[in-house]
Amino acid sequence: MAEPYAFITNQLDNSVSVIETHSQKVIKTVTVTGKPVGVAVNNVNQQVYISTPMGGGFAILDGKTLEKIGVIKVGGASLGIAVDTKGQRIFVADWYENTVSIFDVDSRQLIKTLEVGTSPSGMMVSQDSRWLYVANRVDNTISQIDLNSLKVRNTTKVGTHPFGLSVDKKGQRIYTANVESNDVTVLEHTHLRRLATVKVGGRPYATALALNDSLLFVTNQDDETVSVINTATLEVIAVIEVGEKPEGISTHPDDQHVYVANWLDSTVSVIDAKSLSVVNTIETGEGSRAFGLFILE
Repeated sequence: MAEPYAFITNQLDNSVSVIETHSQKVIKTVTVTGKPVGVAVNNVNQQVYISTPMGGGFAILDGKTLEKIGVIKVGGASLGIAVDTKGQRIFVADWYENTVSIFDVDSRQLIKTLEVGTSPSGMMVSQDSRWLYVANRVDNTISQIDLNSLKVRNTTKVGTHPFGLSVDKKGQRIYTANVESNDVTVLEHTHLRRLATVKVGGRPYATALALNDSLLFVTNQDDETVSVINTATLEVIAVIEVGEKPEGISTHPDDQHVYVANWLDSTVSVIDAKSLSVVNTIETGEGSRAFGLFILE
């Protein structure tokens, strides 16, 4: 069996770099036009979805052949993208239309479009595929969507300009990186009640959990660093230097290695969550963003 692949969107190159994570080398570059940004992986049917804000939709890649096998039009400017853990539905956030569109994986048909807050960006599905969380950047809110009824259940205020977010494996905590207030908001899932606000570095962009959800890694765009938060104490325990303007971040299935896309360096930094150090730097394409969960198991 092939080792897990990391799919890194290179927005300025109109391409996706495919990293074979065992060798930690780029093994293929796939052309995806429309200024690709977001990534979602479907581990059930081995597909990868790439949002294209200038293309008005998303591209579909085959996770085995590493070829582009389809393009779906959504309209507006698709940015955040996610898929449920059952591999049945794709969710696309439209930055300009303030909506989330839901597509069926098999038929590729639109199921429903929901109105959310202003400029929806990052999205994450709970492990049980019950809830979808959406960061509404301009509204400074997080929306919680019930995936049974396909209705917005709750919306709550967080920090200023939330962008990337994470949900723990138990589905009990949501973490969001707030770009303009330089902090992370911690929410509980029942009523989206705010549990804490944790200060991090300059312009935090996205988040990823590792080591059985004990650590939260946060990319700080302006500081060229990743902040590490102990999720038990909700304190920053380390700050790790990476490349210039780190943005997308995702954890390898081994739950130990964290991959960080560096926009200005056009590289990916690999962090060992146990040693809290960068163990490798991989050259990718120009303008690497990789916004979302980008490592296919």
